[in-house]
Amino acid sequence: MFDFETTVAGIEHKVRLLADEVARLRTALYEKEDQCRELEKALENKEILINNLKEENKVIKLGNRLTENGNSTELKLKINQMIRALDKSLEIIKNQQI
Repeated sequence: MFDFETTVAGIEHKVRLLADEVARLRTALYEKEDQCRELEKALENKEILINNLKEENKVIKLGNRLTENGNSTELKLKINQMIRALDKSLEIIKNQQI
């Protein structure tokens, strides 16, 4: 009888240890998933910033080219067109976040 009780107690102890390890691993997994979501959000924000800066760079380059040619009307039209495109893009991004 003593061997049976000892065996059962040993099994119960091992089960408790395994349950504690599972709980610890689940907690670690949830923390890593949260960290992953935060990093993905930061990456998305950086990509948006990069795209905005690319558009701004295009406008500046276009402005420099057009001012060299001396045609300010065409410059204004192109800049307005790019601003509208940026506004549309920002509106789409804003609507996706809601």
